[in-house]
Amino acid sequence: MTRRTTGKQIHLAAHFPGVNSTTVWSDPRSRSHIDFSSFAHLARTAERGLFDFFFLAEGLRLREHKGRIHDLDVVGRPEALTVLTALAAVTDRIGLAGTVNATFNEPYELARRLASLDHLSAGRAAWNVVTTSDAFTGENFRRGGYLDRADRYTRAAEFLATARELWDSWTPDGRRRSFAHHGEHFAIEGEFTVPRTPQGHPVVIQAGDSPEGREFAASAADIIFTRHGTPEAGREFYADVKRRLAAYGREPDDLLIMPGVSYVLGDTAAEAQEKAVEIRRRQVSPQNAILALEQVWGVDLSAYDPDGPLPDIDPDPASELVQGRVKIKDPFAVAAKWRALSEAKGLSIRQTVIETTARQSFIGTPDAVAADLAEFVAADAADGFILVPHLTPGGLDDFVDRVVPLLQERGVYRTEYRGATLRSHLGLREPVWKG
Repeated sequence: MTRRTTGKQIHLAAHFPGVNSTTVWSDPRSRSHIDFSSFAHLARTAERGLFDFFFLAEGLRLREHKGRIHDLDVVGRPEALTVLTALAAVTDRIGLAGTVNATFNEPYELARRLASLDHLSAGRAAWNVVTTSDAFTGENFRRGGYLDRADRYTRAAEFLATARELWDSWTPDGRRRSFAHHGEHFAIEGEFTVPRTPQGHPVVIQAGDSPEGREFAASAADIIFTRHGTPEAGREFYADVKRRLAAYGREPDDLLIMPGVSYVLGDTAAEAQEKAVEIRRRQVSPQNAILALEQVWGVDLSAYDPDGPLPDIDPDPASELVQGRVKIKDPFAVAAKWRALSEAKGLSIRQTVIETTARQSFIGTPDAVAADLAEFVAADAADGFILVPHLTPGGLDDFVDRVVPLLQERGVYRTEYRGATLRSHLGLREPVWKG
């Protein structure tokens, strides 16, 4: 019998798995992270599930650990916007979102690439704005690591504003006008070569949880990609970010909050829990458990047994052991938290890392997961979810086949795409032209 309970509509997006502990590399179903066929499979699966968008992360330098390439990094990964442009030719409706760094790019060039993607995809482009103050990454660029951490968001905000000035330099009826921008970080003028796009502006995504990140999202983003995967943390984050919108003349629906989440399905609750435990164990190998521990402690811990207790030494906050990863702000606090958890539960190094870094967000039968997703959104803990599967490229197949129909039965998820652009999928207004 079909159960239909109308409620707040859920937005869904698909994140292509990558350089983190989510991916289970040892699974025989795990395939290439660089072949186009993998990107195409996951994007088409998400489109079959009527997802809002397909999301690609990207780094600008391979991370290093003790002077060697990080075990969980992907060598040979194609550039994100190039992949998305190719995907525009093999998909029809799903949005195409790429991560592009605002620290080591320039507004004119990036605005042109994003506008081109929006035209070629008929209005499906999105930009995930990220920043970095990492001098290690900066070594790949002429500017090096010049940008102080405090200046990251000021440059990003001006970068985005400048890109929007460029997009608005063409009128909605197709007339080109010259542009001129003179600010703290950019001084450019001329004529933009790409006409106004089908969406007006590509959709803007921002990922960040700091006060600066929240404020930047409230002022300028269309979507915020967050890590808050529990109802309690989600409601607090949701209320805080939505509250900030009014200061910028924006409405609550002008910014969608979509945490990154994972899931495990089983025919019974017990089977799902059993599968989740096994996935967690395979996500964190003994070798990667030590690697994760060294990221916190900042010292070589290769002599420690992954099945033994945590080290009793203090972390080194000035360590350069790990390069290219986000620095842990307070390693002493993290170490103390991990020790307390280990002692309270009698956990080994590997078990502690599994407990703290490899937890699935939604575990259960398809019906239970559908109910939990709907309840999470109904409680204003999120507007939707960016699903991060643990397998490439087939990690979303079972969700689309088994959970999406149940969400549709509940009346909380679309049964068809009703518009052509990503903005229409998200329910976002087209930006007002500011010529």
